[in-house]
Amino acid sequence: MEDNVKMSGNKGEWSELYVFMRLLSRGCVYAANEKAERIDSVFYPILKIMREEHKGKVVDYIINGSNVDIVVKSKVVMSVSREDLNKAADCLLREIAIHNGSFEVGEIADFANRMQVSKIKAPSSDKTDISMRIQDIHTNFTRDVGFSIKSEMGNAPTLLNAGRTTNFVYKVNGLNASQAQSINAIDTTTKIKDRIKAIKDLGGTISYADMAHSGFKRNLIMVDSSMPQILGNMLLYYYEEDIRECMELVKLAGERDPLKYGDEMMYEYKFKKFLCSCALGMKPAKKWDGLDEANGGYIIVKADGEILAYHIYNRNFFEQYLLDNTIMEKASTSKHDYMSLYEENGKMFIKMNLQVRFK
Repeated sequence: MEDNVKMSGNKGEWSELYVFMRLLSRGCVYAANEKAERIDSVFYPILKIMREEHKGKVVDYIINGSNVDIVVKSKVVMSVSREDLNKAADCLLREIAIHNGSFEVGEIADFANRMQVSKIKAPSSDKTDISMRIQDIHTNFTRDVGFSIKSEMGNAPTLLNAGRTTNFVYKVNGLNASQAQSINAIDTTTKIKDRIKAIKDLGGTISYADMAHSGFKRNLIMVDSSMPQILGNMLLYYYEEDIRECMELVKLAGERDPLKYGDEMMYEYKFKKFLCSCALGMKPAKKWDGLDEANGGYIIVKADGEILAYHIYNRNFFEQYLLDNTIMEKASTSKHDYMSLYEENGKMFIKMNLQVRFK
């Protein structure tokens, strides 16, 4: 491998390398409860971590006593002490804490290069950020699993990214073309809120009609056949009443019961499945097979550097964590083509955009 490959990244990207080094030094990862607190009695011993730095070249980092053996094509090319890995993780944690934006850490880059690591983030086409072989402490069964990494050390990451694919379509009754034109002309810094208010002030009513992207609609129906309508109504509550917290929006859906379930719990249960699907595999524009790409679960890097895991065994804790820690967010109206009234077949419509972010 080329020596002294420079590495530059933001807090979230450096967090992935931090997780890699810290977990190899620790040799296990503890489980988290729904409040992202460590469960001392539940942990997963790590036997090895696998990285594919370049296509076709997999490097195994096998924990062997107090060392980690670095194995390429079944051959040990070098070993590094777990104590050195722990020191490197400590150093990287300090650097992440003091930097903002994109930055380099030469000392860590040199150390990583010696370990056959040339990229901060291991390349991945799915939701998996780190792949490892773990052991079940109850059955001794070992399996290779992939985890998605979410870092609380940098800016809050998105769970579902905005795009034209995430637009929902709403029917607007009670407005004429002239009124629609005057509403679309509103271009204040708070134009989303102001356009919604103008529709209401002119006697207009807004109701969920459909989704803009058939692929995303199909994926949501994979989660639950009613998910497009549930999300469509929750998104409308968000734009009309400016309630951001997903937990509060779910409560509101339960109270208003737009699908006439007669049971508030139905909305929370189904919405949790949606959040979990976003976290572990489902993307709006890609046809989803219903399977978890991050088939191990989610790893959380807390602000103080503690690393905890939501394994698929603890899915209930994970789903509650997602519900408690996510918000809806408004993205660019021009970039994602929404929040303008338009006519189609003599009827008036407006699009609203869905983006979900961690708090």
